[in-house]
Amino acid sequence: MNRTLRPLSLAIWLTMASPAALAETLDFRQSVELALAQNPDMAVTRSQIEQAEAAVRQAEGNRLPRLNLSLTGTRSNDALNAFGIKLGQRRATFGDFGAGEFDPANPGVLSIKPHDLNHPGSVNNLNTRIELQIPVYNGGMVKSYIETARAYVRAAQAGDDMARQKLIKEVLMAYQGVHTARAYVKVAEEAQKAAQEYVRITEKLHQQGMAVKSDVLTAKVNLADVKVKLASAKNAEANALDQLRLLLGKPLDAPLDVGPSVMPGLPDGDDAALRQQALDANAGVRALRNQLNGAAYQVKAAQAGKLPQFNMVLRQDWNDKGIGFDASSYTVAGVLNWTAFDGGTTDAAVGRAEAQRGELAAKLRQAESGVAYQVSDSRRRALEAQETIAAREAALEQADEAQRLVKKRYENGVATLIELLSAQAQLDRARADLVAARYQLAVERAELKRVLGQLSAESL
Repeated sequence: MNRTLRPLSLAIWLTMASPAALAETLDFRQSVELALAQNPDMAVTRSQIEQAEAAVRQAEGNRLPRLNLSLTGTRSNDALNAFGIKLGQRRATFGDFGAGEFDPANPGVLSIKPHDLNHPGSVNNLNTRIELQIPVYNGGMVKSYIETARAYVRAAQAGDDMARQKLIKEVLMAYQGVHTARAYVKVAEEAQKAAQEYVRITEKLHQQGMAVKSDVLTAKVNLADVKVKLASAKNAEANALDQLRLLLGKPLDAPLDVGPSVMPGLPDGDDAALRQQALDANAGVRALRNQLNGAAYQVKAAQAGKLPQFNMVLRQDWNDKGIGFDASSYTVAGVLNWTAFDGGTTDAAVGRAEAQRGELAAKLRQAESGVAYQVSDSRRRALEAQETIAAREAALEQADEAQRLVKKRYENGVATLIELLSAQAQLDRARADLVAARYQLAVERAELKRVLGQLSAESL
């Protein structure tokens, strides 16, 4: 009998188990790894890097010779084309020049128009061609395009790093948001226990004639308010988990729980040292610097339009009435191009490229100034949050003692219910303020690390 009931009991237990007990539990590092692998924002930056790398390969390809294969079929009775086709096929004869109509005895023979030459019949030709185009010198234009593309690859990689660190901070805020919401739930549960106790004490004092009926009603209203706050805190916990699911690329109904709480460390160094670190390592600044380098090469590419270009062409042709290789010919050519006048088009292109470089240089200066300010501001906020925690801990200790004393006085009929509820509200507020201060400290330290370019799951 026991053997029969055991699987049934296990099934019932699994059915009744709470979702949290069956949920996948991820610590912070696992959460970050999952977000980096599945978050759509990271897929966007990876695609941008791939685009930039493809642009490098495309630019480098312009350095190499280009081999073209072609097969062209032609049928024409145009006099020039027909004669040219016959020459290409090595089939031209004296008869094609109208030799049969030439009569030396005729004084006006030179004015005769040969019929076969001027009115040839239709001829067919199949041209098979192999052509090799070899770039020799282009004024540095191709090199500039390659260096521009490489700079944009580095910019895209820096942009990917910036997106990664931004996502890590968002994961930390959501991950710690779950812990913070649960701390608020715990505060609300403590407040509910206290409110229930106050209802019990007030009813007891009312029965003893030491409290009026309105005190009992006030205590019950306070309990109802606390229950509402508890429900709100539980909703905040559910919302925090939903936000984390979205960042991790999980469905909203996926069972999920978080591991231990995390707290980023405070980076060492004074403001000046940290500002220099940020200017060297901040991903956004690095991206702009690489974009500026790319813009400088774009200026060189535009200036190359003023220089001569030289290319070689090697060509092999076969011409025949059908598919074949009977009439063979080759061509070797060197082509030198130098645009002497283009109506100012090249100068305008250079001016446009220089203006774009100037715009990026201004944006870089602005970004560097902004990062320097963010470092100082984030460090001040992190230090302030740290001091706030110490103050909130002291306030909580005082509020806890004050509530204990007022409760004793109320139980002895010395204090009023209003005084007791006020002391409890102060205690609840002190607990909530401490929870908020700890969350704020984690966020401010994470922001400082992000601005410094140091934020990662391993660096916390």
